[in-house]
Amino acid sequence: MIFSDSIITLAVVAAVVILLLVIIICGYVKAPPDQAYIISGLKKDSRVLIGRAGVKIPYLERLDKLYLGQMTVDIKTEQSVPTNDFINVNVDAVAKVRISPTPDGIKLAAKNFLNKKAVDITMDLQDSLQGNMREIIGTLSLKEINTDRDSFSDQVMSKASKDMDKLGIEILSCNIQNVTDENGLIKDLGADNTSRIKKDAAIAKAQADRDIAIAQAEADKSANDARVIAQTEIAQKNNELAIKQSELQKMADTKKAEADAAYEIQKQEQEKTIQSATVNAQIAKAEREAELRKQEVAIQQQFLDAEINKKADAERYKVEQEAAATLAKRQREAEAKKYEQETEAEAMKAKAEAEAAALKAKAEAARFASEQEAAGIRAKGEAEAAAIQAKAVAEAEGMEKKAEAYAKYNNAAIVEMLVKIMPQMAAEIAKPLSSISKVNIYGNGGDSGSGVSQISGNTATVMQQVFDTMSEATGVDFRDILKAQTYDAKITRNLNFSGLPGAEAAAAAPERDTMEET
Repeated sequence: MIFSDSIITLAVVAAVVILLLVIIICGYVKAPPDQAYIISGLKKDSRVLIGRAGVKIPYLERLDKLYLGQMTVDIKTEQSVPTNDFINVNVDAVAKVRISPTPDGIKLAAKNFLNKKAVDITMDLQDSLQGNMREIIGTLSLKEINTDRDSFSDQVMSKASKDMDKLGIEILSCNIQNVTDENGLIKDLGADNTSRIKKDAAIAKAQADRDIAIAQAEADKSANDARVIAQTEIAQKNNELAIKQSELQKMADTKKAEADAAYEIQKQEQEKTIQSATVNAQIAKAEREAELRKQEVAIQQQFLDAEINKKADAERYKVEQEAAATLAKRQREAEAKKYEQETEAEAMKAKAEAEAAALKAKAEAARFASEQEAAGIRAKGEAEAAAIQAKAVAEAEGMEKKAEAYAKYNNAAIVEMLVKIMPQMAAEIAKPLSSISKVNIYGNGGDSGSGVSQISGNTATVMQQVFDTMSEATGVDFRDILKAQTYDAKITRNLNFSGLPGAEAAAAAPERDTMEET
């Protein structure tokens, strides 16, 4: 009983857990940042989820959505609205709004815009904003609307915010896009301002041109004065420069004449010195050339000696290197040959050991195989010997029985045997004739008979030849045996058998019979 209660308790707990899991899985919701999920049903106050998750109890609570993102509302006066100075104007503006993120704002907006899309919400707000903008236009003049649009938009926002707060809407900005009127007054005001601006600009331009001309003239005068002064100073400087250049040229010419005279004197002295130096140089050159030839001969001799010694040293070094290389090569070859011989000896030794082991194993295997073969041959020989012995004994017994049977045979039995095999012999002899499909017989009608008689008598002739061959092969005259059974042989009893077992006894038997009859 206790066990069954425990099972029931566990089942209830499992059912509750499963139910809770189903509720969590089916009722789990997650609100994005730009939407408010409102869960209502069990409690008086609804739960609001913004950018977080929650659980809704299925069938007991409901989930509603409220868009919190920024919305754009186009505010246009569908009809002309008179200003404070009674001028009909049309105004286009754009307002950026959103649902107030405060709890009170969300509650007010939920009562008015729950589960609505952003487009539907902007359509609902458009009428209220248009009415507020119409009220503000009626309090301002046309000039104020055009010249101070920021103030106009601020007044529209201030006026509309009171109504929007009641709906839970927050106005973020309001911008005036365009202002037009039916009579083109704004354009005329613009033209008047344009003309005044152009006039002021032309006057300012004329004054500026005058000031520019005066300044340009003063600048030209100052520039001319400065240019004259500069040119005068340049001319004075040029005169001073010319005078200075003349003085310098005079001094230069005097110095040049003195230099030319000194140059001629110095030139003559230099020519004498050069001639003397040339002679001395030629003498010195001849002496140097003689000395140079001697040195060249000595250098050539040294070069030849050095070349010969160098060649001799090179030949000697070459011979020494070749000898050393040959010796090293022979040593390496000897070492390599020694290593190869040792390696080959070790390999041959290992090969011989392996071959010896293989031969030993092979000999053991051959010996075992020979023993097995000998045992098999011995067993086979014993079996064959026993078989041969048994066969010989059987053949001997058979021959003995056959001999006894032959000994008991008389002429009548032999004749009966011959008679029995004669039809078979005739059939075998005539058998080749049965394979002949067609025979053409040509006879001459002589004494030898026709061709048909020759073919029919061929079988008897062949049988006679067979009996003659058998008689020659066995030594038994089958004709005498057949004659012994004739009536004449039985009456006269004159028979002579040769070559047949018991022939002597058969020949002696008639004599005994004759003697007994006598």
